[in-house]
Amino acid sequence: MKKSLIAMAAAITVTGIGVNSVSAATYEVQEGDSLWSISHNEGTTVDHLKELNNLSSDIILPNQTLALDAQGAEEIYKVEAGDSLWDISRTYNVTIKQLKEWNELDGDTIHPGQELHIQVNNKVVENNQPQQKESKAVPAQSQKVEQTKAEPVQTDNEPAGKEMTVTATAYTASCNGCSGVTATGIDLKKKPDQKVIAVDPKVIPLGSKVHVEGYGTAVAGDTGGAIKGNKIDIFMPAKADATKFGVRSVKIKVLD
Repeated sequence: MKKSLIAMAAAITVTGIGVNSVSAATYEVQEGDSLWSISHNEGTTVDHLKELNNLSSDIILPNQTLALDAQGAEEIYKVEAGDSLWDISRTYNVTIKQLKEWNELDGDTIHPGQELHIQVNNKVVENNQPQQKESKAVPAQSQKVEQTKAEPVQTDNEPAGKEMTVTATAYTASCNGCSGVTATGIDLKKKPDQKVIAVDPKVIPLGSKVHVEGYGTAVAGDTGGAIKGNKIDIFMPAKADATKFGVRSVKIKVLD
């Protein structure tokens, strides 16, 4: 794995918050690499890599140089009561693994008042103002305009679709006696980069495209005896990653 760090010499200060420059990393694609394997090794996501490198597809070529992080800044976040690493990672669009590495955390436990270092890219810190954790204010278009019902806004990261919260587990095709072929005929051993989830067909029709929080857009291509109701099982190529995923609640959108 070839990785080079490009150091930034500048440091900027945001009112009320110290912000330090952060190095940006690049990765040189090797034979046999995929966006999934690179994102997995580097603690990021396929969608983030595609956005950073302006990729319209998952195709990459040997010797191609990929940016792993945009040049940006470091923000200090003070933990509040009720916070978790999962909540904070979603707020700043980073991974739990990154939060733990940046702050040398051995476990997932954090405490109110604890200060966490968060590396944010230039999209987060704009016009020398830090990104707010949550904003509920809606700018008024006109004081005399009749109030109307707000329509949901679709973004690239949040495609439109039927939303629900489900209980998610993870599985792998790398097990004794596993054929690796899903209920819809997808051979996961031959296509380990395929994003597939197992669903209850009564809740999510087989063949549907489903956007899974933290995983990306997958196809509902498999079923399971324990997958009933609002439950999904997420395919991961590596057994260790599937085991580490455990059981958690995630938000999904059924796109079609």
